Amino acid sequence: MKRPLRLRGLYAVTPVGGELLERVRRALEGGIALLKYRSKAPDVAQLKEIVRMARGFDVPVIVNDHLELALESGAAGVHLGREDASLAAARRKMPQGILGASCYNEPARAASALREGADYIAFGSVFRSPTKPQAVHAPLDLFKTRYPVPVAAIGGITLDNAPSVVAAGADLLAVISDLFEASDIARRAAQYGKLFR
Repeated sequence: MKRPLRLRGLYAVTPVGGELLERVRRALEGGIALLKYRSKAPDVAQLKEIVRMARGFDVPVIVNDHLELALESGAAGVHLGREDASLAAARRKMPQGILGASCYNEPARAASALREGADYIAFGSVFRSPTKPQAVHAPLDLFKTRYPVPVAAIGGITLDNAPSVVAAGADLLAVISDLFEASDIARRAAQYGKLFR
């Protein structure tokens, strides 16, 4: 039987392009709890190198949307949204892997994801997101419900607004731009880490 996932901290989500391996290395050095590989044109060799690098820091790598890519690369798990493969099907193919589920602003979807075997759930967009400006708004009240798995917040999170999200009850802060566009990525990761101490 799988042990419950216990994660708390910064959930780094990779940006598109631009010296990705070096930027990921800096984020790992700064201290992150989880790393999501997100790409419209996945590079298997690059992903395998990221998985190898992250293992050195004991950080699980999650692949966004692509179950088969997660399996091929040796990643720790996969994150699925409403248009992707079902969580139940993913669980059958990846019995020991980490399954994450996008729940947008829908508690009912979160309950369904848990029944299908999700190891963590994500609500968002918490704030207006530069990556997905049309995303639905997920109010902070969603994080007040206690779930048996970690709950991630995503969407427009910055170091300035992050304390309110942690205070609301989020276990993980999924961050792209405010982390990977920082002038010192390792320092920014460490600053996020301090919010959870």
